[in-house]
Formats: sequence, C-alpha cells, structure tokens
Amino acid sequence: MPPSVKIQFAPLDKLALAAPGASGAPSDSAKSAQTLVIFAGPDLKLGAATLKLIGAEAEALIRRGAATAKFKGKVSSALDLIAPAGIAADRLLVIGAPGEEAAEQKTPEAGKPEAAAPAKPAAPPTLSDYANLGGVVGGKLGRGAAATIVFDLPRAPEDAAAAAAEFALGLQLRDYRFDRYKTKKKDDADENGVSEIVVALADPEAAREKAAGREAVAAGVITARSLVNEPANILFPEEFAARAKELEKLGVEVEILDEPAMQALGMGALLGVGQGSSRQSRVVVMRWRGAGEGGDSKPIAFVGKGVTFDTGGISIKPAAGMEDMKGDMAGAACVVGLIEALAARKAKVDAIGAIGLVENMPGPDAQRPGDIVKSMSGQTIEIINTDAEGRLVLGDVLWYVQDRFKPKFMIDLATLTGAVLVALGQEHAGLFTNDDDLGEKLLAAGKATGEKLWRLPLAPAYDKMIDSKFADMKNTGGRHAGSITAAQFLQRFVNGTPWAHLDIAGTGMSSPSSDVNQSWGSGFGVRLLDRLVSDNYES
Repeated sequence: MPPSVKIQFAPLDKLALAAPGASGAPSDSAKSAQTLVIFAGPDLKLGAATLKLIGAEAEALIRRGAATAKFKGKVSSALDLIAPAGIAADRLLVIGAPGEEAAEQKTPEAGKPEAAAPAKPAAPPTLSDYANLGGVVGGKLGRGAAATIVFDLPRAPEDAAAAAAEFALGLQLRDYRFDRYKTKKKDDADENGVSEIVVALADPEAAREKAAGREAVAAGVITARSLVNEPANILFPEEFAARAKELEKLGVEVEILDEPAMQALGMGALLGVGQGSSRQSRVVVMRWRGAGEGGDSKPIAFVGKGVTFDTGGISIKPAAGMEDMKGDMAGAACVVGLIEALAARKAKVDAIGAIGLVENMPGPDAQRPGDIVKSMSGQTIEIINTDAEGRLVLGDVLWYVQDRFKPKFMIDLATLTGAVLVALGQEHAGLFTNDDDLGEKLLAAGKATGEKLWRLPLAPAYDKMIDSKFADMKNTGGRHAGSITAAQFLQRFVNGTPWAHLDIAGTGMSSPSSDVNQSWGSGFGVRLLDRLVSDNYES
C-alpha cells in the first residue's frame, strides 16, 4: 500500500518565497503552497538560506510571535503564524529542529569560586531524529496539506540528502490512518485529501535517490500496520495468505502450504493450534532473490508468528481486552511488510520470509491441556496451556526454514508473551539470540531506526524449566521468566543455525502514539530489519 503523501524535492537555491523587494518574486511552487515550513534552533536561530528566503520583515514577525507564544525553538515545538505580506503562503509554520541542544551547564557549589563547567555539545542527531521531525511536521500540517518545506536546519546534518529522505519517511508514516470501515467520514480535504509537499534543499537529486528506498520502506510499514489493524473476521489465515501472495507483483516468489501439505511434512505442533477453528491454517513462504548470481549462496530468513485471532483456546483468555488479539499476527505482518520493502527497493539480497498462520479457537476439536503433539523436528511437546500457542507455530516454521533453506541466519518476530511487557513495557522489544554478532547488529539497527531492542538472557538453567515428565518438552515453563522460557523453547527448533528471537508483544500492537505513528498497529520491525539488511547483508 503506497503512502498517501506526494513529496517532491526541489533545489533550494532556485526557490523564491518572498515578494519583490525582499528576495525576488514568488516561485510557482510557492504560490500553490498553503503553508511554508521553516526550522529554528534555540534562541530562534535560523539557517542562512532561510533568512535569505524569508527576509527581514518575516524574521521580525517570527521573533514577535515567539515572544508572545513563549516559543524558544525547542525540538519538535511549533510556532504557527499567519504568513506576513510578501511571503507566498497563507501560513508560516516554524518548527524546532534537532541538533542544537547542549547538555545542562553545571553550576559551581555555593561558596566556591570555581567557574561553571562548560556545557557539553549535544550528540549529533540520528537519522531517526529526522524521521521524527518529519512526523512532527506531518502532524502539524494535517491531511491534504499543500506545503513548501525549507529543509535548511540551523545545525546542518552530516548527510543532508539522507536526513531529507528520512524526514520524508516520517511525513509518510505520520499520515497513515486505518479508517476503511468507517462509513461516515469528514468531507473536508484536510481529512481525506492527498498531501502535496515540496521539500527544498541544496541537493534535491541526492535526496530523491535516497528517498526512493525510504518510500519502499514506508509502503512496507503501512502494509504491516494495515494487516495488524484488520479485524479477524476479515483477515483469517486463508485471506492473510492471499494478501501475501500479492507480493508476486513485485517479483517475490510466494508458496502457500495448505493443511494436507503441512500434515505430509509432519507439522503437528502448528496444526494442533489451529485444529479448534473452522478456518484452515496456512504457511506462506516468500522469497526475494535480489542478490543475483554472484550473491551469497545462503539466504537470510525471517519468520513471523501469525495467529490471526487468539482466544487462548481451551485455556481461554479473559473477555476484557480480548478484541486486541486480532493483532496476535503482528510478527507475520512485519515479515510481509519487510519482504515488500526489500522487493520494492530492489534490495541486493536473497531473503526468505516465512509465516505460520493459524486461528486459536476453543472448538470441539481444539487441543486440550495435557495433549502431546509431535513437531516437524520429531520432538514431542506436552501442552500445558493452550494459550502458549505462538511458540508451537514458530517451532514448526523455524524447523522447516532451517531444514529446507539452510539460511545464514534466522530472525523470528512474535507477539509472544505478556511477560515481555512486564519486563520492558512498550519502549523496547525483547531480543534473544544464540549469536552475539547478529545480536549486536540488531541492536545497532534498533538505535538507528528508533525501533529499540533490549537483549535478555538464554541459559541452560532456564531450559530445564520447560522439560516435561511425559514428552521431550512442555509448552510453558510457568509464570517466572516467561519470555525467557518461551525463547528457550524456540531455540530447540533452530538446530544450531544463528538465530534471534524478537518478542514484540509490547511494540507490535496497541502501541503508544509517537511522532511517526498514530496507529494501533505500529508496523514495528520493518524499518529495523530493513536497516539490518541494508547495513550488513546487501551485496
């Protein structure tokens, strides 16, 4: 699904915003802009190009308005003004830009003559800071806006083109909303129109080139969000598989395994979860072959949990909040969005995306606590709690992927445990891995994109907690260390392959609003894993 914001990059040195007598006649692009957006640092510091464009009269107006509104240029704060005469726009929006803040100056203790310690300069902004800035601007502009944005920051980015591309990504992500089932919508253009944005900067061609890849990532995030937001009566396993198959339009190979195929493979763990539902289970395997003939012979692999609705099964969940369990497929949604992003931007990598799709219902054929199932790996599992179902789905898909494709590594994503919310809240996803190098690369990608991870331990002592008296293992180790024992369970199905598990129960759905996301489904993981690939694995 493409973003609903149209962004053009224009040369800053050819942009004229002021009327004759200031800096020349208004440009055609400026005439159509309802809003002019500029950036300020602390003490209302403006960029040199901005000052030249708006003229002294507009600068004086900004200072008067800032004094009245007590606007000091703090990051992401806004000063909203009627554009002064001579500016070819109706509205002038001044946004506090990142990068100028310094650490708080330390004052000397009372009675001591030492001079105050000098303030430390702020760390340079990250690319995610510029994406957040784009989200802030998008939120202030609203839908259907026509705006010219002067991308001239008081503290120049190290890579202005990359910063502008990330800024555009933030604009696109902030604009997303899921309202397809609302029959009564506001008629005004601000709510339903497509935003037309011109971003003016020194090197528009470089920004345009980098933004093309970011637009593919934005589309992947939006796809993931929309899948998570869909109700379970619409998005059941067969329908989810059909939507994943649409990636064939981008050159992705898509294979769908139905229940007879899974039975032939021995996927008893996954099939056991779905046997209580009238909806049949599916496994979808997506492959993007972007590395070419000279690429690495081993693909990289991403696996997603896709429980399209989770009642808990016989171990049924409480009624309060159960409607949120439509989002228990956020891991699978991320994998689909990631493969879309890689294919759309023609990533030079060989990547596998595999998702297990089931519905966990308490029907007459549902599995029971105490049942023992046999996984594709041959290992047997005692079912202690039918609400610990996601690990059963992932176990069979992980084994299938490592056995068939022999990947360089596997990363799975799952809204797996409520325990990870207790441990990390909604600020970080839980990271578990058997490979330190892969773990460090994931942590770095999380910092770069703002989709943050926190590493939690794996250890033999935790592994013992899921040993069973009646089978090779049980599907839950009890209340203590619930996220860890779930990861230990999954590790039994990777067969020594380098692997990481991301528990996104706190970040993949019902996520808090942010500068770049106002949606219930966040699309968490698409930007993170795309960055992991682009930084480390493209040929």
